[in-house]
Amino acid sequence: MQIEHTPNENQAPDQNARRWAALCHIGGLLGLLALPSIANILVPLVLWLIKKESHPFIDQEGKEALNFQICTTIYTWVTGLLCFVLIGFVIAPVLAIFVLVVCIIATVKAADGAGYTYPLTIRFIK
Repeated sequence: MQIEHTPNENQAPDQNARRWAALCHIGGLLGLLALPSIANILVPLVLWLIKKESHPFIDQEGKEALNFQICTTIYTWVTGLLCFVLIGFVIAPVLAIFVLVVCIIATVKAADGAGYTYPLTIRFIK
């Protein structure tokens, strides 16, 4: 079940804010293409830190993307450990498809100016 949240009614996101928020979400996927296992966290983190003061929508969506990528990294490490008991080999493709799908959904929602709350996410950054 996906939950949408709306930006502050007093300050609707303009095209620039929506673009940066979408980049925060898709940045996690782009980070997965890099070799270090934490690049998926670093890309949204850097984007969020640079632009969070410019619009509340970017701040909100950047934190959401960052929290999800931190959880994704934890889930990936646990799945890797579960490969030693063979169940990780079943979980890994499911996790990869899940991450891909929800990141694309979040990116599209942010580009449209609607917020997105990722499922299965622990809120490390509030």
